[in-house]
Amino acid sequence: MATILAHIQIKPGKEARFEELQGSLWRATHATEPDTTRYEFFRGETEGSYYGLLSFKDFQAFLVHQSSDAHEEFGAEFGDVVQDIRIEWVDAVAGANDLTPNAPQDAPPGASELVQKYSKAYAIRMADWWTALRN
Repeated sequence: MATILAHIQIKPGKEARFEELQGSLWRATHATEPDTTRYEFFRGETEGSYYGLLSFKDFQAFLVHQSSDAHEEFGAEFGDVVQDIRIEWVDAVAGANDLTPNAPQDAPPGASELVQKYSKAYAIRMADWWTALRN
């Protein structure tokens, strides 16, 4: 599994455009990426703040999403609407979640340059303290 919590701050006045773009990406993701388990976005309490809960069957499925045409099209407008984004890898709590824990993987052999770039930039980071709790 590969699960992230995205902390997103949108530029003032760009919230409606972000939601429009995110809605389009949400539809494309669910229509074309069967290994996407969760792809949900929420408005935060603070103006312009959003959160995304994204979960994929594995890191390879996350890379498929990141390098998809729909995601790349969204990325072309990303800088116009997003002020800041922080990606946090989160780990499922057994017995309190229907997801499985994260499992780091490398890019597949022969992966495109774009996939390799995303594999390095967004490698799953496992907090040391998770290990003891998983056993």
